[in-house]
Amino acid sequence: MRVVAAMSGGVDSAVAAARMLDAGHEVVGVHLALSRSAATLRESARGCCTIEDAGDARRVADRLGIPFYVWDMAERFQRDVMDDFVAEYAAGRTPNPCLRCNESIKFAALLDKALALGFDAVATGHYAQVVERVAPDGEVVRELHRAVDADKDQSYVLGVLDADQLARAFFPLGDTTKPRIREEAAARGFSVAKKPDSYDICFIADGDTRGWLTKHLGEQPGEVVDAGSGEVVGTHQGAYGFTVGQRRGLGLDRSALDGDPRYVVGVDAPTNRVLIGTSDLLGVDLLTADHARWCGPAPTAEVRVGAQVRAHGEEVAAWARVDDTDPEVVHVRLDARLRGVAPGQSVVLYEGTRVVGSATIAATDRARVTAG
Repeated sequence: MRVVAAMSGGVDSAVAAARMLDAGHEVVGVHLALSRSAATLRESARGCCTIEDAGDARRVADRLGIPFYVWDMAERFQRDVMDDFVAEYAAGRTPNPCLRCNESIKFAALLDKALALGFDAVATGHYAQVVERVAPDGEVVRELHRAVDADKDQSYVLGVLDADQLARAFFPLGDTTKPRIREEAAARGFSVAKKPDSYDICFIADGDTRGWLTKHLGEQPGEVVDAGSGEVVGTHQGAYGFTVGQRRGLGLDRSALDGDPRYVVGVDAPTNRVLIGTSDLLGVDLLTADHARWCGPAPTAEVRVGAQVRAHGEEVAAWARVDDTDPEVVHVRLDARLRGVAPGQSVVLYEGTRVVGSATIAATDRARVTAG
């Protein structure tokens, strides 16, 4: 099989490429140039996609003896990931750019280009597993499952893959822990064996999301309002800099409040208001989500699932059903309330370790408890 190995310049994608080669595939390494200012060297462990990373990837490819190319996808990344990120925050939502990158770049743009060039599949260094099973009709079905290493499991950010994309995707690291991957990289003589992981948002290298958004959206002064009383209790320089569940950086005059801590409980983009309240207002157990993506057939009835709303958040037992009139809308009823769930986040649904699918949270609510 002819396989494109996506090589970021890190240790995970290096070992993934090596394992695909060991498995007997014809492998070509590809580094995605996603930054328009890639000449800037990495300043911390947060950033990625720099010239330094491309060089690291090339050195691994040379050691493996495989062809290596750099594919420029900066314009697509800017439009589908970075511009989307800004637009979502401007609308009062909290997006996950890693899911958008996997959906639009790595398993749309990259896979489409690979197929157009005659390749059969794409392999990445994500920590997840593809499990093949034989359906009753004899068809071989590929399922996406959690990784063995729970601390590194990345099945959440892969929940946007559909069945066709999953059929052409390989994740060779899903059965191994991160420490063993580093040991394997060292044994293979890869210079990236001890390279720090990138984390958080790759295009915000210093980790200051609010500062980055301010550069793109400018200061937009507004009011901080108590959700219970409707009283104005403070001001802010941009509602886009806040997310549901946030406690720090609210800029409140504590002397005007009681002793209970306050949290962001809502962001009203049209009025540029940040709503705050006590912790009892944070818990929600009803989710309405759109832009549904299924890793296999969509559920045809209400199904029992596990629901996860953050990349490394807890999984909560739930019921999920597809909307009766709109197949891209999913309704999720959680068994227990979750705090800090914001519109724009993704809810990924599981059946055991299998990823059923995902959707983007559009609204949250709390089930009404009636006296019995």
